[in-house]
Amino acid sequence: MAKCAFLGLGVMGYPMAGHLARAGHEVTVYNRTVSKAEKWAAEHGGAAAPTPREAAMGADFVMACVGNDDDLRSVCLGEDGAFAGMAAGAIFVDHTTVSPMVTRELQAIAAEQGKGFVDAPVSGGQAGAENGQLVVMCGGEQAQYDAAEPVIDAYSKLCRRIGDSGAGQVAKSVNQICIAGLVQGLSEGLAFAEKAGIDARKVVEVIGGGAAGSWQMVNRYETMLDDKFEHGFAVDWMRKDLAICLATAEENGASLPVTALVDQFYKDVQNMGGGRWDTSSLVKRLKSFG
Repeated sequence: MAKCAFLGLGVMGYPMAGHLARAGHEVTVYNRTVSKAEKWAAEHGGAAAPTPREAAMGADFVMACVGNDDDLRSVCLGEDGAFAGMAAGAIFVDHTTVSPMVTRELQAIAAEQGKGFVDAPVSGGQAGAENGQLVVMCGGEQAQYDAAEPVIDAYSKLCRRIGDSGAGQVAKSVNQICIAGLVQGLSEGLAFAEKAGIDARKVVEVIGGGAAGSWQMVNRYETMLDDKFEHGFAVDWMRKDLAICLATAEENGASLPVTALVDQFYKDVQNMGGGRWDTSSLVKRLKSFG
């Protein structure tokens, strides 16, 4: 069992840290809203710290799941940052979806200080975090990944090293690119079926078992048809992730025409007041705009 710190107790981090505690690891948590950290500690029997530095002191592994590049820098750097509290040989595991650029920047700083850094973004959403069934895609040195993987296992169903630092974040971009296209295609198919006057549920029952089937189809088609979007991964978060995808594509020369288009469709959803709706709300945009 390891001594761990977990920074960031949002809809993902709160249950992920809980799985670490249930697996028998010694866990200290940090959250900007102190009351949430104290609630977690009371619920799981761990400890709450007032700063990332104090949470990280003595930890073998420091996990983070925060909002964006700037949030990640803020919990890592500075006199109250986690790096200031980590001992040489400790490993920082970042589950935030951020740019490969900031990942490589922080990995280099950690390496200069004799500390490890593994980028480890996740897929599976809130339900995956709560059920301990996340897919984790990692970048970093092999030895550091090998050390961290048994701890990550507490909340994952699949964890793989993709390559060197930043490779996990690139893999997460691939994940989001694929999801964006899939959800738009599913939205168009469901809207098309309804316009044609046929039962979209019956259609999905048939095509869901064939080549058109996907996780999105199985898990989202009913709520999409029922106009329910209060669950899952929010449009605001998806636009943040797609911005990373598009910026990285500018750097490496990749062409992402469908992703760029779907990103603008999500902007339409935001303008409809749907920034906190689930990403499957693309179908609502179709029904609104025709």
